[in-house]
Amino acid sequence: MTDDSPREGLRDGPTSRRRLLQAGVGAAGACALGLPFGLPLGPPAARAAERVVRISMQRSSVLFTVLKVRGLLAERLAPLGFAPSWHLFTSVIEPMNAGAVDIHADVADAVPIFTQSANAPLTFYARERGSPAAEAIIVPADSAIRTVADLKGRTVGVSRGSGSHFVLAAALKRAGLGFADIRPAYLQAPEGAAAFEKGSIDAWSIWDPFLAFAEAKRPVRMLADGSGLTSYHRYYFVNDAFVAEHPQIVVAVYEALIEAGRWVKAEPEAAAALLAPLWGDVPPAVVAAANARRTYVVEPVAREQLGEQQDIADVFLEAKLIPRRIDATAVKIFQPSSVRG
Repeated sequence: MTDDSPREGLRDGPTSRRRLLQAGVGAAGACALGLPFGLPLGPPAARAAERVVRISMQRSSVLFTVLKVRGLLAERLAPLGFAPSWHLFTSVIEPMNAGAVDIHADVADAVPIFTQSANAPLTFYARERGSPAAEAIIVPADSAIRTVADLKGRTVGVSRGSGSHFVLAAALKRAGLGFADIRPAYLQAPEGAAAFEKGSIDAWSIWDPFLAFAEAKRPVRMLADGSGLTSYHRYYFVNDAFVAEHPQIVVAVYEALIEAGRWVKAEPEAAAALLAPLWGDVPPAVVAAANARRTYVVEPVAREQLGEQQDIADVFLEAKLIPRRIDATAVKIFQPSSVRG
C-alpha cells in the first residue's frame, strides 16, 4: 500500500530513516506531515509527563489529518496522560507488520489480507463505512480502450497490495481476464500519477485523492469503479499489545475519529481548505471531489460483516498474491463499547 498524496516530495531525513530501520521497517519513508519523524507538537514542558501514542498516517488518512491539524486528539488524550506522535508513511504494510507504531493508518480493505497473511499482531477497532466510488480504473478520455475487456495486452498501473489492486483483479475476472492477460505495472501512487500523465501506462487502477487529482489534470474515461466489486471499507488497526494495555486510549481515538468524520461532512469547504495545502497545494475543489466520494462514517467492526474480506482474500489467493488461504473473518476485533469509564 502506498502513500496517498497526489504530490511527491515527502521529506525523509536521516533521523527518520534510522528509526525506521531500527524498527525493522526497511526503507519505508516517513515524516510527520512536513515535520521530522516523531517530532512532538506543542510545548515540551507541557508534554514532559505525558506518554506518547505513536500513530501512523497516509495522505488519504483524512480523519487522522483533521485530528492532528485541529489538535482534537491531543485534547482528548491529555486528560488520560497521553500525547499523539504522528508519522506519515509512504508504505504502510511494512510498519503494520513490524509494529513500528501503536495505532495504524486507516487502510483499504485489501491491506488486511496481506497483514493477516503475514501474521501481523493487529486488532481491528473501527472501520469507515463503504465508499465504492472512491476507487476506479481509468484511461485517458481519448483512449481506444472502452471496456475492461479491452485491457487485454495493455499496461495497467496499480499499487501492489492496495484496495485498487483488488478492484483491478475483480474487474478483470468479471471480464473473463486475469493478471496474466495484462501487463501490470506495479507503481506507488505518486509514480502511477506521473506515468498516467506521461502516457507510459495505458490504464490506471487508483483510489482517491489520486483519482480526483487525475480527473482534474486531464479528461479521463472510467472503465469501472468499485461498485459491484467492492464496498471499499477502510479499516483502523491497533497493535495487539497496545490495545490490551491501553483500551481507554483506543476508545478515545475511536470517538475522536467519529467526531472528525462528522465535521468533514458537515463542513466540506473548511475540510477541503484544511487538506489542500497538506496534499501538495492541490486545488480545494479537487479535495472536495475526493471527499464527496467518501462516507467518513466511522463505526465498530462486526465479524459477520467481514464476508467481503474473504472474497478479497480468495481473489488474491487465486492471483497468487498471498501464499496460502486464510479465513479473513478469523481476526482480532476490539469493541470500543466494551470499555466503560
